[in-house]
Amino acid sequence: MAAERWKIYWDEYVSDTYLYGAEVHYAAKDHVQYRNEIMPPGAVIKQWYSKTNFQMQRIEPVLPIIDGESEYLLEVNIDTPTPEGCMIRLIFYDKYEMEAGTLIVREKQMRFRCPLKTYSYRMQLINGGMTEFCFHSIVIQEIDDETE
Repeated sequence: MAAERWKIYWDEYVSDTYLYGAEVHYAAKDHVQYRNEIMPPGAVIKQWYSKTNFQMQRIEPVLPIIDGESEYLLEVNIDTPTPEGCMIRLIFYDKYEMEAGTLIVREKQMRFRCPLKTYSYRMQLINGGMTEFCFHSIVIQEIDDETE
């Protein structure tokens, strides 16, 4: 059985995007240019969710359901002027929506496991001190024995 692979794009929902002082150009689904001269380092630029309250947030979940049993590969496809320009933060929640763990990804690829009690999670694109970048996609792939 082939490993599952999910590609996450930057959708045009603005409720979960840092827009103060930003210029965002949606050239294509896999080509979003973002520029912001005044955004502080550490700011959350964009968020994606595995579970949402549509009535409240008006967005649909785009992240795949993952579990603590499997190992996953996170692949970040973002062009930045400097390698440490951005990072990805995964925040895992249990079924009571209490934080169950956090993971920071600074590399272009990283293997990870989520906590066993993970019920949902969110993924955040964090500013690491850059002012512009081009976002293509983030890929989450389940790693099975055949993948290696």
